[in-house]
Amino acid sequence: MAAAAATAAAPSALSHDQNQWEFSCDFEVDFESEENASMVFAALAVDKELQPDKVKRQMSVANGKLSVHFEAVEARFLRASYSALVDALTLATKTIEEFGPGMQL
Repeated sequence: MAAAAATAAAPSALSHDQNQWEFSCDFEVDFESEENASMVFAALAVDKELQPDKVKRQMSVANGKLSVHFEAVEARFLRASYSALVDALTLATKTIEEFGPGMQL
C-alpha cells in the first residue's frame, strides 16, 4: 500500500546562533489515496512533540502523500522524534490495511 522514502539533511554550516535547528530530516509516505493519507495525518497530528523547544515537526498531505519535516537542535532529539513517528505511522498504516475499505463486519 505505501512506499516510503526518507532523506536526512547534513548539518548546516551556519553558527549555532544563526541556526538553532541544526539537524533536519524529511520523510514522505505515498498512500496512493488522499483519504488514507488524511486519516494517518489526523491520527498522528494529535501527538505533539514532547520537547518543542528541541524538536519541530511539520506535516502535510498532498496528492495522497503524507510529508513530514523534522528539525532539531541535536541529532539524538531528531532520531527519537523520527523513531516515535515511524512507530505510530506503522500502527496507523496497519490499521487502515486491516480495517480499511472493503472490510466485512
